Amino acid sequence: MAVDLLLGLQWGDEGKGKIVDVFTEKYDIIARFQGGPNAGHTLEFDGQKHVLHTIPSGIFHKNTINLVGNGVVIDPVIFKKELENLDAYITHYRSNLLISRKAHLILPTHRLLDAASEASKGKAKIGSTLKGIGPTYMDKTGRNGIRVGDLELDGWKDKYRALADKHEAMIKFYNVDVQYNLAELEEEFFAAIEVLKTLKFIDSEHYLQVAQKEGKTVLAEGAQGSMLDIDFGTYPFVTSSTTTAAGACTGLGVSPNKIGDAFGIFKAYTTRVGSGPFPTELFDEDGKTISRVGNEVGATTGRPRRCGWLDLIALKYAIEINGITHLIMTKGDVLSGFKTIKVCTAYNYKGKEIHHLPFNIEPENVTPVFTEFKGWKEDLTKMKDASQFPKELNEYIEFLEKELETPISVVSVGPDRNQTINR
Repeated sequence: MAVDLLLGLQWGDEGKGKIVDVFTEKYDIIARFQGGPNAGHTLEFDGQKHVLHTIPSGIFHKNTINLVGNGVVIDPVIFKKELENLDAYITHYRSNLLISRKAHLILPTHRLLDAASEASKGKAKIGSTLKGIGPTYMDKTGRNGIRVGDLELDGWKDKYRALADKHEAMIKFYNVDVQYNLAELEEEFFAAIEVLKTLKFIDSEHYLQVAQKEGKTVLAEGAQGSMLDIDFGTYPFVTSSTTTAAGACTGLGVSPNKIGDAFGIFKAYTTRVGSGPFPTELFDEDGKTISRVGNEVGATTGRPRRCGWLDLIALKYAIEINGITHLIMTKGDVLSGFKTIKVCTAYNYKGKEIHHLPFNIEPENVTPVFTEFKGWKEDLTKMKDASQFPKELNEYIEFLEKELETPISVVSVGPDRNQTINR
């Protein structure tokens, strides 16, 4: 059986958690393949809102296995809090939540290093979530990291001590004011480790290989977005993992020839959290309206998201590098009420009009070229079928499909799992 993928095509926050939750009924296994608690996947159903950071978004479905893959970095303290939040709603998760032994652990000193590094950059800061993600991936590639499987071996605390001591020396090197009480942080960390050890650790790549041979269906869940990919995103204002389709192969141990459908999620407009270039960003009343109506606040950081019109150049780029087979458009309901809606269909790059993503999209190099559309007034949030869509929305969707050469098979018209319409 092929492994399907579901990932974000913009700068994150596209609504992946909700769509994974909706899709879960079709799959036996939901497998998260990269990132860490810098993700905030929001699910809403039965009048309740749930925010997941590390745990896969299929966890509320009793008959589906949820796997945290080897490409994920896990903060035991945050993970413990996620489990405690689940305890209030479900009891079955301990039997269907599996952790890869090859997933790396975020230490308290990783978070401190993250803060010291960001503070040292001054105005050139990246906009880190300060969750220790970057330093943890640095230790992973530097072959210094501690993995979940190490917790089952003797002497792992000695390995921890050596790495934490190294981190403290690095913090001093940054020569910035980072106040902390490591003994207090470690007490919380080691208590969380004991909770983590109550879950089932597995050799996840072998588990998935066996599952595929048995004909089980697997959906690989991505975090962040393609434009934050460490290689193909707007570097250096990116995350530290491979957020694109290739990350599912390295983050789960799935071979490329076993990949099936690739579902790509995008908002009907564009948002971005943190620093970095954003060609279609709005600084006027339209941008404020999108932010207010769309409730554009980071689920993990609480920071307001920067808002702008849809950028088709960046979106085409993401579709191409991911091999997207189906598109899912979210938050079309947020655009209801705009007299005019704009879409970036080209860049003016150093005085020349181009239709591809160049190496650098900083504002001194790139100016967006917009195509305008007539907006719609209708409230989409109560609609149950695509036949109810206003003519202007259909025209908008059909234009995007033509430009992107990929079908938009699902449209989300609100945060609840029931506000999801198949086309």
